[in-house]
Amino acid sequence: MKRHIPFERLHNFRDLGGYQAENGSTVRWGLLYRSDSLGKLTGGDWDRFLGLGVRSVIDLRYPWEIEAKGRIPEHESLTYHNLSIEHRPYDQAALGPGVETGPFLAEKYMEVAHDGVKELRRALEVIATAGNGPVVFHCASGKDRTGLVAALVLTLLGVPEQRVIDDFTLTELATERLLHDWRADHPGQEPAWPGYGRAPADVMRLFLTALTRQHGSVRDYTRNLLGIDDAWETALRRNLLEPAPAPGPAPASRHTDRD
Repeated sequence: MKRHIPFERLHNFRDLGGYQAENGSTVRWGLLYRSDSLGKLTGGDWDRFLGLGVRSVIDLRYPWEIEAKGRIPEHESLTYHNLSIEHRPYDQAALGPGVETGPFLAEKYMEVAHDGVKELRRALEVIATAGNGPVVFHCASGKDRTGLVAALVLTLLGVPEQRVIDDFTLTELATERLLHDWRADHPGQEPAWPGYGRAPADVMRLFLTALTRQHGSVRDYTRNLLGIDDAWETALRRNLLEPAPAPGPAPASRHTDRD
């Protein structure tokens, strides 16, 4: 199975399946996707997207972003949720070159984790209860807001922290195409911030460390602030995890009787 699913206009569409979790289980392929803005879906991209059988779309952008850039086309097979988890807008491209990527974005993620409690809770609820088909969640570039939600879901599924961090850094494979889109929208300009479109590991590592330091663990954060109880976590795992194969019968003993 391929983690990165190629599209003409989408640059960061990925399947979250295949990650090893606790007790030998594995995240199922083809049920949970993360992406950059689905407002870019047209033509052959749209046909390819529909072929994935997605039933629920979670758009993590601000309403004004959607108004400016568009949303996924309406379709009878799709349920659409706009859950703007970020409450303090800022312009990444305009940040100065002296802003250190890891600490700055980790702090922004902490803001989102505390400002967007209501929306994050609903996003996890949609994912946990989506028994009728695959789910995709996205923001503009599929990096920051999308990365935060992916980190929470993978952690609740029991995926080790290093794999969560590794998944975040895969956006680096899309950085140049994301920068190309920005330049197309800003002719003759370059982002002032060298960190624009980047996803270094220390961003997610610092965020998870800060969340754990403040709340005890990522799971404690989801339980105490988001209200994700045992029933929700069980539903999430039931829907998205492939249990470890049952052990086969022990091999028969091969003793030879001798006279």
